[in-house]
Amino acid sequence: MTDITADSAPFASGPGSQAGMGETAVSDDKPAVVRRLILAAFTMLFVELALIRWLGANVVHLSYFSNFVLLGSFLGIGAGFLISRKSWSIWPFSLPLLVVLVIAVVKFPVSIERTGSDIIYFTSLRVYGPPAWLALPLVFVTVAAIVAGPAELVGRCFAKLTPLTAYRWDLIGSLAGILTFTALSFLHAPSIVWGLMAVVPYLVLTDPKRRMISVAWCVALLIPLAQESLRDDTHWSPYYKVETTSNPGMPGFMEIRANGVPHQLMAPAEWKIEQGERIYEMPYNRLPVDDLDNVLIIGAGSGSDVAIALANGAKSIDAVDIDPVIMELGAAHNIDRPYDDPRVTRHVDDGRAFLQNTDKKYDLVLFALPDSLTLVSGASQIRLESFLFTDEALQSVRRVLTEDGAFAMYNYYREDWLIDRLAGTAAKAFGHAPCVDTFADRQAVISIARQEGSQSCGEAWSRSASAEEVGTVTDDAPFLYFRGEGFPPLYAITLLGILVVTVLTVRVLGGPLREMRPYADLFFMGAAFLLLETKNIATFALLFGTTWFVNALVFAGVLIVVLAAVETERRFRTPPLKVVFAAIAVALAAAWVIKPEWLLTLSFWPRLVAGTVLAFLPIYLANIAFAKRFRESSNSQSAFALNLIGTIVGGCLEYLALFSGYNNLLVATLLLYGLAFWLVPRGAARTA
Repeated sequence: MTDITADSAPFASGPGSQAGMGETAVSDDKPAVVRRLILAAFTMLFVELALIRWLGANVVHLSYFSNFVLLGSFLGIGAGFLISRKSWSIWPFSLPLLVVLVIAVVKFPVSIERTGSDIIYFTSLRVYGPPAWLALPLVFVTVAAIVAGPAELVGRCFAKLTPLTAYRWDLIGSLAGILTFTALSFLHAPSIVWGLMAVVPYLVLTDPKRRMISVAWCVALLIPLAQESLRDDTHWSPYYKVETTSNPGMPGFMEIRANGVPHQLMAPAEWKIEQGERIYEMPYNRLPVDDLDNVLIIGAGSGSDVAIALANGAKSIDAVDIDPVIMELGAAHNIDRPYDDPRVTRHVDDGRAFLQNTDKKYDLVLFALPDSLTLVSGASQIRLESFLFTDEALQSVRRVLTEDGAFAMYNYYREDWLIDRLAGTAAKAFGHAPCVDTFADRQAVISIARQEGSQSCGEAWSRSASAEEVGTVTDDAPFLYFRGEGFPPLYAITLLGILVVTVLTVRVLGGPLREMRPYADLFFMGAAFLLLETKNIATFALLFGTTWFVNALVFAGVLIVVLAAVETERRFRTPPLKVVFAAIAVALAAAWVIKPEWLLTLSFWPRLVAGTVLAFLPIYLANIAFAKRFRESSNSQSAFALNLIGTIVGGCLEYLALFSGYNNLLVATLLLYGLAFWLVPRGAARTA
């Protein structure tokens, strides 16, 4: 480590310093402190989001474990605040560690090993690099150390301002980081742009005496990102790093990889039917398709399924895919030119959201290999397609079919139990057994007509012992690829390691845990808040789709609501803590009773208003309680650090949803807030 005198002496406050002592904190130059605080908070959030996206795109399978990167960021932020009380600094090491991480990932690519059938991960790549139990902790610790740097600067600024004033500007800087990254996602900006946006604040925040060294580190960071970004075969969508490979000797063929995993093969429709996989032809052999006036294809991707539907006589096709870049590749390069056909309308949207919002009736609905390779966000276990395969989703499919309509889904399902689960879901929604055709490598087509007599099955599907065992999935627990037989060992080992590292970090940097006892309630508030945020991400993904834009709105909305709570506490006299906690309990109970799926029947604007009130009212009230306690803290750095450490525990508890469902996370949240209220120091409870 290094002494802080060169890099951040104007903002230093050692353990014995009076800076940061509740409302008595002062600064000789508050505008300069505020500017530095905003820029450091921006850097902290922007780097966190960039690491989640970039590591998920370049470490194969890490996109399935982005929650671990998020938890590493939380640990780094908490550690940074604890370090900000010390006479040494980790800030000078943040940028070099970021460079080392990027170069290591580029030069020594890793495919995390995933074997077994407890949870399915879509891939056909060979395994190389360290196993998941080693790779994930390494990523976790490295990310924590990187993020701790800007977090330390934020903490030192906290020591120069009153707690709520510091928190206010921290939120504004964080919100700017989220909005900037969202804008770059909208523009499909490559990783070199992310790097440029990160290195500029690093240079501004660095002490002038060390700026030339930092410039060298910035160049070292930008070179590999530029090499990655300037390749003609690499594109960045809001979800994936999309790479393409074409063979000049095979015109019309293009392999599309997403986050390093083979995702789609763009090929002539005729080849796919005659020489390719049989899954593409089976829906038209099993179902009544004599008159295809309207067809809906979810997972249309690069357009091969659309071309096949056109070849089978479809008169009008709604082609839906969540990824705009993959659709654009299909429009530009598919040799059959399906997206140029006037009978085809493209929709960049979440499939479940499109089903929920359309009033159109279809003769055929196809789920065309809609398997994502990433999670909706770091703070949930929902994949992009999770809500497509629930009981409620298949009921929505039945609703949009004509009386003689039919539905089919096909994919490489990897496990027999997954085929049985999906066939059972179709049977439950339609009231009779579907046709199930299986091929090599567990390829399968599940086809079902609205009228049982209209389908022509080769061999009728019957519910097996496996289907009874795994059951179907619901909107409340949309974990299609989780068999449900015990907690996944990989998750258990990794989460245990995260908790051990967290405890050790707090003990080493924060001193004896008993000295932090006055802020124990803030710890449990942090854990409860992360669970509440996770539940809200799941709710909004169901109500409005799993698109990146909805996800960004949720994160930005959370920060805006938190900021509103802070401003309320700063400007107005609010009720006592016991009243606020009682209101939190009522709001959580209301959110638990009113199921999100009930709101799906509402039109968009009423659904938006109701969903926003149910999701954000508990967050607002919870942050009123937090602000009341935080403003009275005698050491804002320790108080904020312990609150952030609590979010790591909440992130681990999030995995309870695999068994309890998302709605019951509200029960755990209520218990945590109850424990927080019980631990509020008596003096603080009277004065707040």
